[in-house]
Amino acid sequence: MGRWLALAVLVLAVLLVAVDATVLGLATPFLSEDLQPSATQLLWIGDVYSFVIAGLLVSMGSLGDRIGRKKLLLLGATAFGAVSVLNAYASSPEMMILARALLGVAGATLMPSTLALIRNIFHDPKERSLAVGVWGAAASAGAAVGPVVGGFLLENFWWGSVFLINLPVMAVLVLVGIKLLPESRDPNPGPWDLLSVALSLVGVVAVIYGVKEAAINGFHWGSVAAGLLGIAALVWFVRRQRTLDSPLLDIRLFHHRGFSGAVLADLLAILGLSGLVFFLSQFLQLVQGRSPLEAGLIELPAAVGAVGAGLAAGTIARRTSVSAAVGGGLAAIGVALAACAVLGADTRIVSLGIALFVGGVGAGLAFTVTSDVILSSVPKEQAGAASAVSETAYELGAALGIALLGSVVTGIYRGFQAPPGVPADVSAAAHDSLGGAVEAAAKLPPEQGQALLAAARHTFTDGFQTAAGVGWGVLFATALVAWFLLRGQKLADGVEH
Repeated sequence: MGRWLALAVLVLAVLLVAVDATVLGLATPFLSEDLQPSATQLLWIGDVYSFVIAGLLVSMGSLGDRIGRKKLLLLGATAFGAVSVLNAYASSPEMMILARALLGVAGATLMPSTLALIRNIFHDPKERSLAVGVWGAAASAGAAVGPVVGGFLLENFWWGSVFLINLPVMAVLVLVGIKLLPESRDPNPGPWDLLSVALSLVGVVAVIYGVKEAAINGFHWGSVAAGLLGIAALVWFVRRQRTLDSPLLDIRLFHHRGFSGAVLADLLAILGLSGLVFFLSQFLQLVQGRSPLEAGLIELPAAVGAVGAGLAAGTIARRTSVSAAVGGGLAAIGVALAACAVLGADTRIVSLGIALFVGGVGAGLAFTVTSDVILSSVPKEQAGAASAVSETAYELGAALGIALLGSVVTGIYRGFQAPPGVPADVSAAAHDSLGGAVEAAAKLPPEQGQALLAAARHTFTDGFQTAAGVGWGVLFATALVAWFLLRGQKLADGVEH
């Protein structure tokens, strides 16, 4: 019974980090009005949290293996709560960017620690599959529940409240975790290589920044330089890991076909799904005119599907096969994206709910089984580092999905024709984003404003449909690749000692 109570504590941490990744999106208009950030500062406020988490996950997973996963989790949870207060009461854009970055540092300690502790708490592989399913369901549900929680708070309180909800949850996690969680670590960890930590952080952050910058502003010397710097740092990181006696990440793990296939499936599944959810939120609010809370509720079927599939994933993978479960899950996400490729302003909630439910089922199935495969492929001592690889794939997939599919949406959207007579500065603001078009239309005479808004919404919908089409093509191709790479892979059945 104690191990399931311990799992409940770990799920709290995962739920909170996942909620925090999506809840800010709805708060952005309110935060912008209060802090008056520039367009660049606003992008950094939105992105720096995910950038820092993605860059530090491998390092923090390895640190947990060395100093103890329970210790790192409790320290990170305490820091997460404290920095949440700093976020809530930020008084300038610069302070907000710094606070979000610090929140990312704390968040990076939580995710790999939780999955690594599950690997060490549950020795029966069937129980562990269920535990990983609960963990994966919490991650999926948190991302979908974020907009609902955010919508409720923003309609009743000020924007800082979306951060203050972290405090009671983290307090419970720390107080209960001290009593219930067992400590685990690598018995022969070796030193923590600080140069590898720096290379990992610089490499991941620079690559993601370069891709996002290219997606928003096209290829220019800044985006290209960032991308090249990131690639060089990651190449150096990989070469250095091969020479160290105690590497931050054992590169030999990738020689295992099941491990590599699972990481690739993780990355591309989240790439397709995150791009869909990010732009779907804008579509529901700015094209269909729904409130933040209503938009969040419409996206809930994805969470329901993910939770149900996550809990059943281990059983499904054992009764069919790992390759069928992961390939089928990826194909289901592809079906959801294909449905979104024909989405229109008059699409009914029922049709959208069914598509999102199917996508959620696919994500829950694929993400849970791949996490289980990744954990099963490594010795217990390396659970933290392996978990961090899984989480890094998740974060990279989320960032790249928004960036790459975003470049499709943005490229098409910026080509829309403004009605004759619209002033150049108003037209430029409208072409920046659909949110900008809504604000710009309010400054024009009613008839002209409505014409501008109709053109912007129509073109945004075209861009969203095209991006969804690209996404489903990627997901169906990934389903085939994952089926090939994971053939013969099985989840363990015997109890470990």
